[in-house]
Amino acid sequence: MEKIIECVPNISEGKNREVIDQVIENLKKTNVKILDVSMDPDHNRSVITFVGNKESVIDGAFAVAESAVKLIDLRHHKGTHPRMGAVDVIPFIPIKNTSMEECIEISKIVGKKIGEELKIPVYLYAESATKEERKSLPNIRKGEFEGFFEKIKDPNWAPDFGPSEVHPTAGVVAVGAREFLIAYNIYLGTKDVSVAEKIAKSIRESSGGLRFIQAKGMFIEEKGMAQVSMNILNYKKAPLYRVFEIVKMEAERYGVPVVESELIGLMPIRAVLESLSFYLRFPKIDENSILETKIFE
Repeated sequence: MEKIIECVPNISEGKNREVIDQVIENLKKTNVKILDVSMDPDHNRSVITFVGNKESVIDGAFAVAESAVKLIDLRHHKGTHPRMGAVDVIPFIPIKNTSMEECIEISKIVGKKIGEELKIPVYLYAESATKEERKSLPNIRKGEFEGFFEKIKDPNWAPDFGPSEVHPTAGVVAVGAREFLIAYNIYLGTKDVSVAEKIAKSIRESSGGLRFIQAKGMFIEEKGMAQVSMNILNYKKAPLYRVFEIVKMEAERYGVPVVESELIGLMPIRAVLESLSFYLRFPKIDENSILETKIFE
């Protein structure tokens, strides 16, 4: 059976539809299946999800990077989400008939190609990391685009591929292999971003909260609400319902309600069913309980 590898590049543009349309048009020229395109104007960031075999995801990832470099100038980019590159991060995820080892190999092929052909410094992260401090994406991204011009001069932050100088408009990029990640945001019934920041600090792993959680508090202008923005790095060990309940409990400390949740990109059906099982007390529900699963079999 054919291998299925997922790639989820994040690019630093979420407001200009023409730019995203051009990136997608170039991606369509490769032999991948595009599953989702999520634009976020407040974060000023777009997340593209596609799948394919080894050869096609290599071509697709490079096509996205090449387009982003041509179309995005970070000197004029502003958004609430931290960023260090026009194409900020390119992760590869094993889905079917493949392995993490193969995704690591793919990340190195793509990283080398981006570094050599697009002249962008490339940092291998997550399972592909060459140094312990590079496993964490926030650790690599610290300082963001503006700070990287000085940061890259430190020998400890010499890139894995590409030049040792920041690209003047496209910055740097992280490329790696990882498990499935859920980008999940929770909106609070307040404009006070300090509440979201306190909750984010209480829940993220780096501050002593839950393992496998990255979190940041921010204000979302479009909604007029504070947001706890999160990456769930392992939804099997940090299930969605548990994350939601802890954020809700922490919000109650400040007299603030949880208004709604938001998914960026896609998530596995198992994550949905675990939360459904928790809230509706369905102890034995699984994929085989879903009508569409049976139909598509």
